[in-house]
Amino acid sequence: MKSFFGRFRSSRLVSSFTLLGIVSAGILIGSVVVNNVRGQESQVNSTDATPLKVPPPRDLSTPFTKIAKETAPAVVNIDTEILPKQMQNPHRGPHGMMPPGGNENENPNGGGNGDDGQGGQGGQGGFQDFFNRFFGMGPDLNNPDTGQEEESLGSGFIVDPRGYIITNYHVIDKADKITVRLANDPEGGQGRPAQVVGFDKATDLAVLKIKTDEPLPVEKLGNSDGAQVGDWVIAIGEPFQLEHTVTAGIISARNRTMPGAAAEFQHFLQTDAAINPGNSGGPLIDMAGEVIGVNTAIYTQTDGNEGIGFALPSNTVVNVYNQLIGPEHRVVRGSIGIVFNAYQNSAVARVYGYKTGVMISHVDPGQPAAEAGLKAGDAIVSVDGHAIASGDELVNIISSHKPGDKVDIGYVRNGQLMHTTVTIGDWEKVQTAAQASEQRNEGPESQNAPGQSATRLGITVTDLPAGVPEGLHGVLIQSVKPGSFADQIGAGDFQGGAIVAVNRQPINNVQDFERIVSGLHSGDDVVFEVVDPQNPSGGNNYLGGTIP
Repeated sequence: MKSFFGRFRSSRLVSSFTLLGIVSAGILIGSVVVNNVRGQESQVNSTDATPLKVPPPRDLSTPFTKIAKETAPAVVNIDTEILPKQMQNPHRGPHGMMPPGGNENENPNGGGNGDDGQGGQGGQGGFQDFFNRFFGMGPDLNNPDTGQEEESLGSGFIVDPRGYIITNYHVIDKADKITVRLANDPEGGQGRPAQVVGFDKATDLAVLKIKTDEPLPVEKLGNSDGAQVGDWVIAIGEPFQLEHTVTAGIISARNRTMPGAAAEFQHFLQTDAAINPGNSGGPLIDMAGEVIGVNTAIYTQTDGNEGIGFALPSNTVVNVYNQLIGPEHRVVRGSIGIVFNAYQNSAVARVYGYKTGVMISHVDPGQPAAEAGLKAGDAIVSVDGHAIASGDELVNIISSHKPGDKVDIGYVRNGQLMHTTVTIGDWEKVQTAAQASEQRNEGPESQNAPGQSATRLGITVTDLPAGVPEGLHGVLIQSVKPGSFADQIGAGDFQGGAIVAVNRQPINNVQDFERIVSGLHSGDDVVFEVVDPQNPSGGNNYLGGTIP
């Protein structure tokens, strides 16, 4: 037995050595094979291979190439610096180089949806919540006083060989130092200091000027009214600090207005040309090589391009620029002191007796419209004989007039066409007065009483509680049934509001409301006149529809 195990161990040793020998031989053979292959490669005769050559350059120019070469030299990069508060001169203006007529306390995007530039309030916050406005690489808006120097970037373009430049106001907003770098300036250079000639917050435009000893290349402004959906365009700017980047796309839409923006003055061209942070203030150029817009905003959920960009039309830009380079360095707009319904409603038009026009929802006390006798519920149908078909049209006509001009306003009241002469006021002054009046007229908070009336229109109303502002009458909207007629005409958005009239008939209590509503039938037009019970003088809302 002992010899058996001894032989077994000897056999295992022999087998192990045999296996190791085979593996070693395999490794050696593999090495020889590899060496042989490598050796063969090094011995390949390549004398019959033909060397590659760089061919002569071919001119594959397209219209885009030609336009980019011609227009890019007039596009500039704009760098701004904001100094910490402790480094700023407390005796200097808040802008550092504030032009005459500027007011740093103004709303950066003043104005609101549905007024003629004199009553509503827009607000930079709403616009910035909806858009990323290209300065994602700029100051921290939520923590502006970081104690450190902050930098931002943007684009612009030269429109006058003497050094006048157009850009966006938000590119240079609050800047203590503005530097412009031209296309032919040395890379890494300090750039050229710029001064602010003027700015217009309502359209987000600014004009800068740099010193020059020789004429500079300029962009040619085109007529944005000729831009059509589907037209090719290119955008030039400095996205993400990548100088003179050129992108191409088409006009995707015209006459876009944005929530929270100064909608009465900002009507954008929409484009899918790729624009990103840093493009702001740069030109949008058509295939004639003419600037038809200033790239101003993008819609994004990723802080980058998603194919939806917005450019302020060149016709608006030209009008603003010409006023900013004038003696006052500010834009003067006409106003009559009204707020109107932003959207037309056929039921409202039928009940109030007009076919086309703009329904006035509020008249600012003491302002031109009020002095001329216009009231909420009147529908403006013409200005100086020109028929008014939309609020945009009314805004454009009124704002184009200078303060002091007189215009003939045609309006419909109680189904009758009437006329009055209105003296145009200054938009800024009228707006300031309207805001002050709104603050003075804020009433106490209303308390909703328990529901007392449910109607077949899907709306529950209650009598006004004690403590409402003096002179207010009507019923409170307590609840609106989802999917009902009242919900479909938008009454659900005014829950807590006061219905002061139904189909032009005044409402004093729930009994009045039920009496009028009970007489309505399928196919009848219904219009609720609604006010804010906390601020009844702030304007009327007209909610209308046809009962199914």
